[in-house]
Amino acid sequence: MTASSRDRVEQALGRIADPAGEGARACLTVYADEARKAADAADARIRSGSSRGPLDGAILTIKDLFDVKGEVTRAGSRVLASRGKPAEADAVIVQRLREAGAVIAAKTNMTEFAYSGLGANPHFGTPGNPADRRRVPGGSSSGAAVAAADAFCEIAIGTDTGGSTRIPAAFCGVTGFKPTVKRVPRAGAFPLSFTLDSIGPIARSVADCADADAVLAGETPSPLASPSLKDVRAGFVQGYPIDGLDDIVGKAYPQALAKLAPHWKSGADVTLKALDIMHTANERGGVAPPEAYAIHRTLLAEAGEGVDPNVRARLLRSEKISAADYILALRDRERGIAQMDAVFDQVDVLVMPTVQIVAPTMDEISTPESFNKRNVQALMNTSIWNFFDVCAISLPIRFGNALPVGLMLVGRHGDDRRLLAMAAAVESRLGA
Repeated sequence: MTASSRDRVEQALGRIADPAGEGARACLTVYADEARKAADAADARIRSGSSRGPLDGAILTIKDLFDVKGEVTRAGSRVLASRGKPAEADAVIVQRLREAGAVIAAKTNMTEFAYSGLGANPHFGTPGNPADRRRVPGGSSSGAAVAAADAFCEIAIGTDTGGSTRIPAAFCGVTGFKPTVKRVPRAGAFPLSFTLDSIGPIARSVADCADADAVLAGETPSPLASPSLKDVRAGFVQGYPIDGLDDIVGKAYPQALAKLAPHWKSGADVTLKALDIMHTANERGGVAPPEAYAIHRTLLAEAGEGVDPNVRARLLRSEKISAADYILALRDRERGIAQMDAVFDQVDVLVMPTVQIVAPTMDEISTPESFNKRNVQALMNTSIWNFFDVCAISLPIRFGNALPVGLMLVGRHGDDRRLLAMAAAVESRLGA
């Protein structure tokens, strides 16, 4: 018999509170009393036969950048914590989760302002990677991935602007989903990029991610279709996304491809010409960097000394990007989206490693130079798909590799449920 929601939340809260664990660094606010009440209410509904669906009684966490009524939204920042005003309402996704009966146990740590792929936070502490506590968890949804992997929750809700659900999922050995941007409303989520921000789940299975995604999107959760991979045309991305793999990723990724090879309808190497358009846009200054600077310009001028130096430096690099270059980068993106969409006329899913490297040690990012190098490596593969506004998911590769490695599957813009169904089939094959 499945344990009650109250029993499961007590177990989660116990793990968060364990001084030997990462709870204090992964979970910045713990809603113990509220979670117990929500769990009791869910159990009562389930006993009476009036369950609200698969998230009723599920134990969740939410990233520190989502509004909760009456609280200041920190976004991983002590400056925002001290300068902000309490939120007047819950974020839309928080409202939807509560309506679905989810039990929100905590708000999770993150890179300040969500502006790094490594997950370091000098203000509240960096949660150690579950596979090796000396290593970073990945970011920016660092606490979310640690919470999912360490069973502080069953599903963690994060955001993804350049890889912020998929990178930490890959580094921590769990599953992370980035939806098509329009799928989930962002009202009440502190922004990094008005254009690229998306909201998605991190969990230990594709099915849990799919249930959470449906609720976030305002849909009624339903079981995923179970297509045979014999109906799926796979495209294996070539070029720089696989040129810089470290030893562990470089061994695990081909093993995953070999395991899956007999099951696809077809498989072919794919070189993405649209990446040239993305590179042109990035040479102009990109889309997210000038938007991030615009959001934080006043705060940097008034209280920039209180911001993580690595984050501050990244923001200030965009100070002189012109309006003309920003507008042209947006136009580049429009062309790139159309060109990438045509790729999905030839394949059903694109396949590549989520991240080219395994999680670096905290010592390996201790200087600005080493931080920047590792951050670029972390974001290299994932950020492609935010630029082209498609959906993508990272699945763990578990073939005895010394550290977690992620396999990324990418689907067409708006084909989120189809991608999740294909991911569930791949998940099954990888685990077989």
